[in-house]
Amino acid sequence: MKITSLTLYKVKPRWVFLKIETDEGITGWGEPIVESRADTTITAVKEFEPFLIGEDPARIEHLFQLMYRGTFYRGGPVLMSAISGIEQALWDIRGKALGLPVYELLGGAVRDKIKAYAWLGGDDAWLGSDIHKRAREDAEGRLEQGFRNVKMNATGSTARIGSYKEIDLAVNRVGAVREAVGPDVGIGVDFHGRVHKSMAKTLVKALEPLRPMFYEEPLLPEHLDFLGELSGHTAIPLATGERLYGRWGFKELISSGTVDLIQPDLSHAGGIWECRKIAAMAEAYDMGIAPHCSLGPIALGASVQLDACTPNFVIQEMSLRMHYNDTGDLLDYIKNKDVFDVADGYLSLPQLPGLGIEIDEEAVIEADKEGFPPVQRDWLHDDGSVAEW
Repeated sequence: MKITSLTLYKVKPRWVFLKIETDEGITGWGEPIVESRADTTITAVKEFEPFLIGEDPARIEHLFQLMYRGTFYRGGPVLMSAISGIEQALWDIRGKALGLPVYELLGGAVRDKIKAYAWLGGDDAWLGSDIHKRAREDAEGRLEQGFRNVKMNATGSTARIGSYKEIDLAVNRVGAVREAVGPDVGIGVDFHGRVHKSMAKTLVKALEPLRPMFYEEPLLPEHLDFLGELSGHTAIPLATGERLYGRWGFKELISSGTVDLIQPDLSHAGGIWECRKIAAMAEAYDMGIAPHCSLGPIALGASVQLDACTPNFVIQEMSLRMHYNDTGDLLDYIKNKDVFDVADGYLSLPQLPGLGIEIDEEAVIEADKEGFPPVQRDWLHDDGSVAEW
């Protein structure tokens, strides 16, 4: 079998889909995207194309090494995201060629179902007197969809050393959700790298009585060296990793032993097999893996394949009805929409070969005609300086 073509599609709300075709008529799909840098990632994929045409798609490890080591400069969000989408599509082809889901090619399933969570609220955390009403409405909606675990942003933009009012607002937001869902629903609290270490030390203590499931990205990836100190301020599990790329990007984080959950994104960190290697590294340090996935159905399909065969998997993020999905959603581009049904907090193991999803190519082609505009979030503090979002 030989690779014959690569085709890229930009589809709403903010996703890039890649189709790889072969001379035997088997097609694979991947999702290569850097949020807000879609066209840059598309160009990176196209630059790999001449090295992939005519190659055997079954040689996944070889082609990964060719793309990763083939130039002097390597790694980073753009190159690794381009490689990730290509790698996902190669596994999709391989699974379809053999008539098996990808997880069956990676040692087989180690669990019968996959725990998942969904988002509450928006990009900027709730403010105002309607916080309890909003929390209850969002939470009840997620529970009706079958979720038993949720995640929300901890704060909006936060000053380097903020006021106790900001801390009180964060506690009130999470408290409103806890009140709405009760004591048995897990609540992940995403700091989104917005909080500087001075504030983080106070916030993790202030939120602890609300019993969060984990604190996500409590600091920017540039400040991972401070996580060890931060972990001494709380008993709540710390999670991070969505902005790290490849085994080498995770090596220091894992070997330091300062977090409880790593969160590689399979559309950024190198694809399915690379993230399986990262998970194995983490397992040796008694860390769990909770793959980050705020993207579309192909990225989620790839993530679920990893979840099924990875012993230290904990929980899977999914973007169904997420606040970013205002012009398109997770189920818009697949035919077997029930593959992402959640029952009592869990997804079922996918049964179709490859990534387990059947792409609605007509919907993809139609959406690509419109594409989507560049997104730049200009978050500013009250004084006009740029804030982390």
